[in-house]
Amino acid sequence: MTPSDLYDIENPGNPANIINRELAKLEFQRRVLGEAYDENNPLLERVRFLSILGSNLDEFFMVRVGGLHLQVMQGVRALSSDGKEPAEQLAAIRPVAGELMQEAREYFEHDLMPLLEEEGIHLQHYESLTDKQKEAVEQYFDDIVFPVLTPLAFDPGHPFPHISNLSLNLAVSLIDQEGVQRFARVKVPDAIGHLVPIKRSSGGVKKDGTAPTHHYFVWLHEVIVAHLNKLFEGMEIIEAHPFHVIRNADYDIQEIESDDLMETIEEEIRKRRFGPVVRLLVYDSMPDHMLETLLVNLRVNRRDVYKMPHQPLVLRSLSQIASIDSRTLHFPRYTPREPDYIEKIVDGRRPSIYTAIRKGNIILHHPYDSFNPTVNFLKKAARDPNVVAIKATLYRVGRNSPIVSALLEACRDYGKQVAVLVELKARFDEESNIEWARMLEQVGVHVTYGFVGLKTHTKLLMVVRNEGDVMRRYIHLGTGNYNHVTAKLYEDLGMLTCDEVIGDDVSHLFNVITGYSTKTDYQKLLVAPSTLRKGIEDRIKREIKNKEKGKQAYIIFKCNALIDPPIIELLYKASQAGVRVILILRGESSLRPGIKGLSENIRVISVLGRYLEHSRIYYFYNDGDEEVYMGSADLMQRNLNRRIETLFPVEDPDLIKYVRDQILRVYLRDNTKARLMKPDGSYYLVKPQKGEKPFSAQEHFMYHRELLERDLADDDFEVD
Repeated sequence: MTPSDLYDIENPGNPANIINRELAKLEFQRRVLGEAYDENNPLLERVRFLSILGSNLDEFFMVRVGGLHLQVMQGVRALSSDGKEPAEQLAAIRPVAGELMQEAREYFEHDLMPLLEEEGIHLQHYESLTDKQKEAVEQYFDDIVFPVLTPLAFDPGHPFPHISNLSLNLAVSLIDQEGVQRFARVKVPDAIGHLVPIKRSSGGVKKDGTAPTHHYFVWLHEVIVAHLNKLFEGMEIIEAHPFHVIRNADYDIQEIESDDLMETIEEEIRKRRFGPVVRLLVYDSMPDHMLETLLVNLRVNRRDVYKMPHQPLVLRSLSQIASIDSRTLHFPRYTPREPDYIEKIVDGRRPSIYTAIRKGNIILHHPYDSFNPTVNFLKKAARDPNVVAIKATLYRVGRNSPIVSALLEACRDYGKQVAVLVELKARFDEESNIEWARMLEQVGVHVTYGFVGLKTHTKLLMVVRNEGDVMRRYIHLGTGNYNHVTAKLYEDLGMLTCDEVIGDDVSHLFNVITGYSTKTDYQKLLVAPSTLRKGIEDRIKREIKNKEKGKQAYIIFKCNALIDPPIIELLYKASQAGVRVILILRGESSLRPGIKGLSENIRVISVLGRYLEHSRIYYFYNDGDEEVYMGSADLMQRNLNRRIETLFPVEDPDLIKYVRDQILRVYLRDNTKARLMKPDGSYYLVKPQKGEKPFSAQEHFMYHRELLERDLADDDFEVD
């Protein structure tokens, strides 16, 4: 069978050439699982990757699967980019997701648990506890667990209880004093943790002279089962089985009909708790009669039941194990570097950040470069008597945000004019953002909530400073959120600049965001939804034309996802023209690389490791006049069409060379954490060739950041 039998080489835009988005997302989760398999990762980090996989899959079902369920319920038959109806997509998802969930739990039970035992971390079943341990656990149950438990009966006088989203529960079968069989539900409290610490004791001294601490845990739901008699006094307990519920959390805010966006979002958050169940997770030991009770009363299709033969039922609960403090079982501690301009002291004085920015644009690469300069930039601006105004966009800032604290201080304590867009529609951060928005409003900050029909995802911070003869704008533009916690965990890029043209563009964009400006053209910035898509597409077409003229033509994109069909079609055409294309994609890709006649000049690389790859970089060779853009936008329909996004240019030749050679080329050399994508959507791990030293991009950025010897060359673009 030839590629032309499987794919449409003559028509690059054919759905046959597209990988289903949902299956591509699940393939990413398989790569996360691959990090749990990687024996080069410390043991507790491998456990953490399993926990991350569990959280990711929970969100996948809440949002992606939930959205498909809703479409099926509404009779929607619109086709996905790869030509599948919603029901067909669900049918394709179920076996893949089920296999992934089972594989992860089997791996934990059969492979990781014995390794944890060797390191003194013991996960025990209640039945295996000693009498002394059971006494300690009973005391824990009486003091900590019992007060928060609320058993709920189900009978003609008691309606079936509401089962909250993401909750772990016990289905209990019992017999009352009259011999009547009853059903009850007990919620396993999340706030306590799904694992009960039993005891800690010093172990025997190892050969290396260390004395490890032993940690003993038992599953909380097993503890509750063992003490159900205290909840149902006078009744005979027949059996109890855990189950886990995922509800649809994919909601569509009817903004046009809303008079108060904040109030509408708060209502939608409340509705999320009562969405239809899209996944019911049980152990395969649950009897059919009990499962049937759940199916009928939760209104769950049997196809959406996933039976697990291995523990744990809730994979994300392993984060409790992964959080055990152990110097040898975690990645070594890493302290981000302070940038050079901060370290330099001239004549006994440290130059101000304003001076440093005026000397030239500054690029920060997190988490390898500290996030402190960005925070300190804003803190200094808040207190600087020459600063007259501060403007910012906030998407996900987290709790205890120093960024928000500085904005509050600037307005409340120093009387600055402060304008902030707080995106209330940032999924699963809505409540936090509503809280911040109200706090900012209370001190007099001008707060806006975004656009009807559009999320504001761009990362912008502008400080306007009176410097006598000029009102200068200092700008921070980034690829990641203004979140001091994720800045230590996510790989991102930020640029500090006082470029007048960029400043003018950012001012106009803030006028669009906060006012009624309808400006759609910008001098340097590419802004979605007005100019960004066309800007990317025009530059791809330019590489195609250059190649057709016999010139060299290269494209390198680094982003989180590529699922936009028009962009994919253009990249196919670029490959057909002979343009070499490298895509460094952390997450899902709907493009099929390496197909002769269609995409043999395209290579897709995915790098997973200690840090979450999150930056977006768009590089175009442009006949030697290289162009580099960075910013907030991925190559997805939502980013290009339904969000406020920004890509900003890197124009300084030294910075272009830095991004090209010291960032992009570093990823291209990775032979330990890089995975190459095959035409069918699967990936394989890159391994060092004979005589080649192992090379990790993330390790290089952390510990070996010396300049690489050569510039970008043709062989970096060779496609395997």
